Amino acid sequence: MVGTRGVPAHYGGFETAIEEVGRRLAARGHDVVVYCREGNDESQPTEHLGMRLVTLPAVRSRTLETLSHTGLSVAHLVARRTDVAFVFNAANSPFLPVLRARGIPVATHVDGLEWRRAKWGPNGQRYYRLAEANAVRWSDDLIADARGIADYYTEEFGASTTLIAYGAPIAKDLPADKLVPLRVEPRGYHLVVARFEPENHVKEIVTGYVRSGARLPLVVVGSAPYADEYTRAVHAAALGDERVRFLGGVWDQEQLDQLYAHALTYLHGHSVGGTNPSLLRAIGAGAPSIAFDVSFNREVLGDDGRYFAGPEDVAPHVEAAEADVDAAARRGAALQDRARDYDWDLVADGYEALARRLHRRAVPGPQRGRRRAHGTTAVPSATKETV
Repeated sequence: MVGTRGVPAHYGGFETAIEEVGRRLAARGHDVVVYCREGNDESQPTEHLGMRLVTLPAVRSRTLETLSHTGLSVAHLVARRTDVAFVFNAANSPFLPVLRARGIPVATHVDGLEWRRAKWGPNGQRYYRLAEANAVRWSDDLIADARGIADYYTEEFGASTTLIAYGAPIAKDLPADKLVPLRVEPRGYHLVVARFEPENHVKEIVTGYVRSGARLPLVVVGSAPYADEYTRAVHAAALGDERVRFLGGVWDQEQLDQLYAHALTYLHGHSVGGTNPSLLRAIGAGAPSIAFDVSFNREVLGDDGRYFAGPEDVAPHVEAAEADVDAAARRGAALQDRARDYDWDLVADGYEALARRLHRRAVPGPQRGRRRAHGTTAVPSATKETV
């Protein structure tokens, strides 16, 4: 498994997926190797939950960190025997021909629509657009984590994908002892957990909340490397309102689980990344969720969610939740039931089945990789397998 910060999972969705899937595949007898970025874990373990870890350095730069580490990982990988490779993030597609030249079948998890992220600027966005096409052209198969992503690759490239979502851990009857140091009480706060990036709409959530008549505080968990300007904008949006509490990163996973489980509402602004693990974690904990209105989030929440398109929509939702706490709790319980459809064991089944197909070469192989002209019709099925 190549292309992420690695495990133990301390950062985001890819790392969580690798930890949850890798540990299950290792328990089933597979030899799972995970390439980890230097600095991901200070102790630099060589084994984690049955997975073998290879830790390599990276250039500390927003534009080069991922590519530099993946390049070193692929160089290390091709010198050793492996049956199958999973590459995470279409941005790493320049290294796919190296794996193919070595005869290693590879599936690329394409992630979300990275070229829509404002942080990359025009050159970065062009790079990601090209990387998407190259992932289609040079992968033996593509993994999409949301139907909206699968549909995008069908509509843009006429390419098939394998749809494998993330899992949602179910958390019931959690204690609230780790809320005490944060000075919040169960059902006594609204919660945001997000990297501070424009596409995650943290500023819009804070702006809308500040305009509301909410009595309960808004607890904001998150930060972002290389995003000082946006972080300042998020803090400025609070206008000094004492109801807004910025916690920064919360690395104690038990404390984070308690925050999700006892929130009156969870506000989720992610818009371009496909199925988001933070949203799944929230509904798995039974948090009544208010999400930015895009297909990825509606796919997860359905009619049990509440949605916003801008700051003006945030205030009515948080005020309504405070006005009827029981109704909010019922929505949270319904969302927790929906979370049972996102099962890590089934996700691991999907990766295991795909690995076996890759090894047998029972996969599409490289596809055309050219964007389709608008208005074309004959579109193949977006997915071969849904998990």
